[in-house]
Amino acid sequence: MNPEDRRRMIVRAVLPLVVEHGAAVTTAQIARAAGIGEGTIFRAFKDKDELIDACVAEAVKPDSTVEAIAEIPLDQPLADRLAEATETMSAHLDRMGALMAALHSTGRLKRGEPRKGARAESVTALRHAIAELFTPEDGLRLPADKLAAIFLSMVFLRRRDDQATPTAAELVDVFLHGAVAA
Repeated sequence: MNPEDRRRMIVRAVLPLVVEHGAAVTTAQIARAAGIGEGTIFRAFKDKDELIDACVAEAVKPDSTVEAIAEIPLDQPLADRLAEATETMSAHLDRMGALMAALHSTGRLKRGEPRKGARAESVTALRHAIAELFTPEDGLRLPADKLAAIFLSMVFLRRRDDQATPTAAELVDVFLHGAVAA
């Protein structure tokens, strides 16, 4: 396995542990999860901090979420496409939030991390993916990219931990039809 593939394999294996234990994850736990010896960790990464940084970078990357959104069939009704995208993005945000909370609680993550540039790149990629869901529609009131930005802001603000949290279908319905009944 080449060094970059080994690094990716280790990060993917270790990410759930970092979500569970934060920076308190041990190199023994890392090695077991990745199915490697502890020494291999330090051939792939300078130290545990570099590995945790790689885990954070992997968690904030929207690649798998963008791919999942791109796989949503465009022949479905728009409401169904957006509800599926909402669930996909919510799962991504939950994973990121869990990782950041674990790292913060173990003193590893400081306010302002990760880089704002990475966050902006992530939001841009997600916005473009959501905009594609609008492309087959006629009669849109705004350009697809602007609608995607508005929709993303609603999804990002959606809370999943209280009774007032709208379901994906409710959020999409209000987005598409407004708050006032006809």
